[in-house]
This record gives sequence, structure tokens and C-alpha cells, in this order.
Amino acid sequence: TPLLYAAKKGHEAIVKLLLARDDIDVNSKSASNWTPLLYAAGEGHEAVVKLLLTRDDINVNSKDYSGLTALLCAAQEGREAVVKLLLARDDIDVNSKDINYRTPLLCAAQKGHEAVVKLLL
Repeated sequence: TPLLYAAKKGHEAIVKLLLARDDIDVNSKSASNWTPLLYAAGEGHEAVVKLLLTRDDINVNSKDYSGLTALLCAAQEGREAVVKLLLARDDIDVNSKDINYRTPLLCAAQKGHEAVVKLLL
């Protein structure tokens, strides 16, 4: 969908325009089950993540086929600012696990992302 591609590429202005439409599904999924939030979080597009999180209907814990969530992806990639944004949500599952039973904390620790580990503790 246009929103998926705009979020993946970090096109903040386009994401903002698309989110203003009533017919845009903020939880749309790619062929691999990735959502706009998952793409933006993984790429570290903080401004796009902020925009997506303004939508009441966003599912912040949506998983791809391997169980990856936006928080897991951001933690794994060391996206500290994005992790902070996601942790500010009351509905975020900080202990979500992928199909290999890895949590966001484990992923951040394995990759040596100390600042992210501190946020998750």
C-alpha cells in the first residue's frame, strides 16, 4: 500500500497526508506481514513512528510471520529514539517473543545496544 512504502522510506510528509484520509488502514500488511509501524520502527524513522502512533486504531503489537513486532525490530536495530516512543505506550508488550523466543531485551543485548538495553530494563 502507499502507506507501507512511505513509512518504509521515511517520507514523513506523505505519511501525514495519507493518515489524514478516512480510508487508510494504518495496520495494513505487506506480503511478509509487515505493517507501516514495523517498517518505520526498523528503519529508525522516528518522525514517521510518531505520526503512526497518533492513530487510535494502530496495533502496536502486530507481528510479522516470524513474530517480529515494532519494538522487537527497533530494539534489535538499536533504534533508541523509536524504542522510547514505543515504550511510552500503555498498550506495548515489552515481553513479546518472536518464533525463536527472543524478547526485545534479548535482541538488544545480543546486538550490544547498551542504551536500548537500559531503556528496556
